[in-house]
Parts: sequence; structure tokens; C-alpha cells
Amino acid sequence: MRPLFFLILLTLGACASPLPKPDPQQAWVELYASAGHTLMAHKLDDKQTRDGRYFQVSPGAHALDVRFQFEVAGGGGGGDFSSEPLQMTCHLRLQYDGFAAGQQYRIEARPLQYKAQAWLYDSQRQVLARAKVLRCNTFG
Repeated sequence: MRPLFFLILLTLGACASPLPKPDPQQAWVELYASAGHTLMAHKLDDKQTRDGRYFQVSPGAHALDVRFQFEVAGGGGGGDFSSEPLQMTCHLRLQYDGFAAGQQYRIEARPLQYKAQAWLYDSQRQVLARAKVLRCNTFG
């Protein structure tokens, strides 16, 4: 039981650690979702990310995969289970060709019933890319 406890503590400590300082030779991408929703970096160019709180990418073209979790109201099928909220997990991909060194970008996501939407913005809040929904799954 003790090793499991320490593993949990280490995992929680990684989540609470401060974000690294952005490398000026790379582009920094922060993630944003409103309260009650979770948006995490998942893959960069089809490779698993080390830290789900941000992306740091070299200049040029990249595919950024994110995982977005949120709740939706139950399905209303008549059974007791249908009134319970459903946990949705959507995997989204944003592709952008023009990441620039030293620039900051932001991915914002929001639910859209049983799907999701996300956009990549530059520092002037201009939309650079819209996410493609790869898949969404429900967990009741």
C-alpha cells in the first residue's frame, strides 16, 4: 500500500509544479477551458506530450492534439441512469503551419452538446486554426 501512496503523491506533485519558463527559440501554446472543464495537451505531431498543461513547439508546422473533458445532461431515455450527467471526453486536433519562435499562442475549447469546439489564437486573439474533432466518448 505504501508504494501506491507515494506514487499518487508524486503524480499530484507533478501537477502542482510551476510551468517552465518559455524557451525564446520556440513557440509557447497555453490551454484554456472554462471552470468545470478540463483541457489537456495530449500529443504533439503524433507523439505523447510530457506535460499536459502546455505545448512548446519549434517554429513551423505542427499538429497539436488535445483532450477535452466536460459534463452534459443525461440522455432522458426514461431510466434512472438517464438523469445522471454524462462525462464526455473529446480528442481534438489543431494544425497550424506558422508557429514562430518567441510567440505565444492559446488554445480555447468549449462543449457543443455531445461534441466540442476549439480554436488556436495568436497573441492578438486572431483565430489561426479551428480544431477537427477526432472522436468523442461518453462515460456515465
